[in-house]
Amino acid sequence: MTTLQDRPGTALLVIDVQNDVVAGAPRRDEVVTTIVDLVTRARDADVPVVWVQHSDAGLVEGSDGWRYVAELIPDAAEPVVHKKYGDSFEDTELEDVLRRAGVGHLVVTGAQTDACIRSTIHGGFSRGYDVTLVGDAHTTEDLTEYGAPPPEQVIAHTNLYWSFQRAPGRAAAVVDAAEVTFAGGAEE
Repeated sequence: MTTLQDRPGTALLVIDVQNDVVAGAPRRDEVVTTIVDLVTRARDADVPVVWVQHSDAGLVEGSDGWRYVAELIPDAAEPVVHKKYGDSFEDTELEDVLRRAGVGHLVVTGAQTDACIRSTIHGGFSRGYDVTLVGDAHTTEDLTEYGAPPPEQVIAHTNLYWSFQRAPGRAAAVVDAAEVTFAGGAEE
């Protein structure tokens, strides 16, 4: 259904599951375990796994906090996209990576729900991708001291509003990880 011509494939995006990004996230271990399972299933089905890794003044490239969590290890053949902005497409090679792989459908996991996840799902959707957010495979830190709702409410709200996202020629969805099925290089 994607508006991107000749790009029937699906890719699993793993966004910013880095030590300092998810250190205080609620359900951190549960979310990471869910993503580990999705990565394994995508690899088994020969579906591309694309890793996105953020850096900025507070998340210095090469530092321990910048590294992916120990449970998630990118395969040497899998692309790692480095970014400095919330939207994983902004000023990165993500679009080129996806184009070369023939991907028009994104299955999105990672952190932070109210920043890089939201920016990327909107960025992908506005660029013509079908975007599926895995509802139980993203998380965020507690920013209530700055006036934000509690993390579980941020996650629930993002899942709710993304499930109603619509645009011509594209599909948006929210599914639990158990509902994601990868087969033959494309998500069914």
